[in-house]
Parts: sequence; structure tokens; C-alpha cells
Amino acid sequence: MDNKLKKYQLFLTIFGFLVLGYNLYELITARYSTSQGIIFVVECLAGIVLIYLPTIAKKLFKLVFADGIIIFYWFFLIISVFFGTCLHLISIIPFWDKILHGISPMVLTVLGYGLCGVFLKKAKLSETSPWLFLLFGFSFAGLCGVFWEFWEFFCDQFFQMNLQRYQLTGGIDLIGRAAVMDTMGDLFTNTFGATVMGIFAWVKSRNNVTYFEQYKIHRSK
Repeated sequence: MDNKLKKYQLFLTIFGFLVLGYNLYELITARYSTSQGIIFVVECLAGIVLIYLPTIAKKLFKLVFADGIIIFYWFFLIISVFFGTCLHLISIIPFWDKILHGISPMVLTVLGYGLCGVFLKKAKLSETSPWLFLLFGFSFAGLCGVFWEFWEFFCDQFFQMNLQRYQLTGGIDLIGRAAVMDTMGDLFTNTFGATVMGIFAWVKSRNNVTYFEQYKIHRSK
């Protein structure tokens, strides 16, 4: 990791701890229920740890990610964990959740390209069909979107966080089709984001046989 990325990483860490302090203040002053306050603190701590995920992957698994993927990943981490959950923009701004579900598959699709390069091992990526990358990236992003909905369901089931928007203000439960509209909207947005990223990559790769090389995840020595 170069010095520029290390500065970004330090800035994010400081920001993460400031947000953590705010969440601890909310827990102490009982702004939210105890269970909700604890989950906010836990998610903030997890977010701080996740800042160092590229570094951890390099130390433990010798995996080196492209700088662009790391920066894109950090950007999503900021808007999802710190701004979205811990600073509650996901509850304040109605469409914030859809923004996250639109951007996350773009990050995951690119990550899928990198993983595909790893799985191909010593194969020449320039001689590999771009459709292998496109299909794997799209499928990887879609699967991760499904797992995220599982996480939202877990938080709603045990901590009543209403992440899947199954309740109206005042705790009134939605019924029937209305109760699943948010979840289906999230999955649709996730699919749309992955499709947009796939189309972009397809256009770029048409006249550049080495396009997917830039996403390849390398192993450090």
C-alpha cells in the first residue's frame, strides 16, 4: 500500500472513531433502545476493522488488491456503515438505502473480476473470453446482494431495526405485497447496478483485450 492510500486509511480510521464516540454517546443517553444502541456500536467497530480489510488480506492471505478497488471499497464503507447505519442517514433519507444497493454491486462486480483472475491462476487473461469475467462479476454481485438481504432480515428479526421497511412510522406492520416491496426493490437495484457495471466493462473490453488485467488480485511474495 502506497503512502497516499495509507493517508486515506488513517483519515478513515480517525473518522470511524469519531462516529464510534457519537454512537457511544447515543447508547449512554438512551437515544435508542439498548439493543439498537449496542448494534450501532458493534457495526461501527466492525466498520473500523473493515477499513483494514485490504491490509489484513495482504498480511494473512498475501492478496494485493488494485488501488482503484480499495478506494471504491472505502467509499462504499463510508456511505454504508458510517453514514448510513451509524449516523442513521438510512433512516433520515428515504432513498439512501437504494443508493447503497446501486453502488455496492458495482464494487462487488469489480471485485468479482479480480477473483476470477485469481481462479484462472496462470492463464493469460488477454486470451480468456471477457464473458467469463462479465458473467462471474454479475453473479458474484447478485449473490452478495441476496446475502445482504439475509443480514437485514436478521437485524429486523432480532433487533427491530426495520431495515427492510416492513413497518410504517409508529410500528404499524405492512401487509402482503407492500411488506416485501423494499426487499424486492433492493434486489432489483442491486441487479441494475451490477448490469450497469457489466455494460461499462463490456464496452471498455471490446477494444482492449487486457482490460480485466487491471482488476486482477495479485499474491504478494
